[in-house]
Amino acid sequence: MRVVIRPLASTDREAWRPLWQGYLDFYQRPLAPEISDLTWARLNDPAEPMFALGAEIDGDLVGFAHAVIHRSTWLAGHSCYLEDLFVSPASRSGGVGRALIEAVAQEAGVRGCDRLHWLTHTDNATARHLYDKVAAHLGFVSYRRSLLDS
Repeated sequence: MRVVIRPLASTDREAWRPLWQGYLDFYQRPLAPEISDLTWARLNDPAEPMFALGAEIDGDLVGFAHAVIHRSTWLAGHSCYLEDLFVSPASRSGGVGRALIEAVAQEAGVRGCDRLHWLTHTDNATARHLYDKVAAHLGFVSYRRSLLDS
């Protein structure tokens, strides 16, 4: 099984869509179709400070990573936030997630980033097993406040 990591292209939308839905289902986060459409458009807009990579096995898209480049008050360079990472259940435990993380790190470096960071849910034990091998857990707790409902 050879994993190929490459930038996602606009022609990948139909292959990306079920993976994206699997990601949303995993986190039990329903999302309006227009937000998914906007996300896809942003990921494919070179003017946006973000990028998307896909993982292929035998020509089939089996995973993706979406990343956002942003400034930091702690670094001279930019930071890269790995916002979304998903591998189809049938392709897990084969190194696809690690390959996507390493490819995001490489691309972030090319784009002038000094740091790669991401979040996961505390009960996502499978992902955390990998994350503990490739990055440092700093012990922070994440908080979120929606400004849309105010």
